Amino acid sequence: MTRQLNVCSVTKDVILRDACREDGQDILSLIRRVRADHSVDGGPEALDEDLVDVERSYFAARGWFGLLIKDNHIIGTCGILAIDERTCELRKMYLLREYQGQGLGRALMEVALKRAKDLGFQEVVLESNSSLKRARALYEKAGFAECAPHHLTEKCDYTMRKVL
Repeated sequence: MTRQLNVCSVTKDVILRDACREDGQDILSLIRRVRADHSVDGGPEALDEDLVDVERSYFAARGWFGLLIKDNHIIGTCGILAIDERTCELRKMYLLREYQGQGLGRALMEVALKRAKDLGFQEVVLESNSSLKRARALYEKAGFAECAPHHLTEKCDYTMRKVL
């Protein structure tokens, strides 16, 4: 049985929809482009294996993965991945540079945090890289605060946390 994709309008010409298995390569392309724009090394390809099948990696594992779409192209991504019963991780939050500063990242973040809460999580953590200054400002405005890391992937140099 095919999973029903949730779709909602963010602006007149941008929608937010659930990702599906077929989106994997397009998601990877967008993420690599954003990382290159900010000179962030993506690290080993294994760090992005979760994107090969987002339905299995996220939706089937008590998570969520959303896409911002404009003119049938992915312009932003964000995932929620369960760590344990009460905590999830905000992952793969990326927005193409030319769409930043328009409230789209904030809208994506709001939906992700609502989904996390709807899925029963009480806390959200994230890892990021200091070179992504706009992202850090977005996280802080959303109520995230820096915390001691449980672990950090190669491309990340700080961890933040928010209680829902």
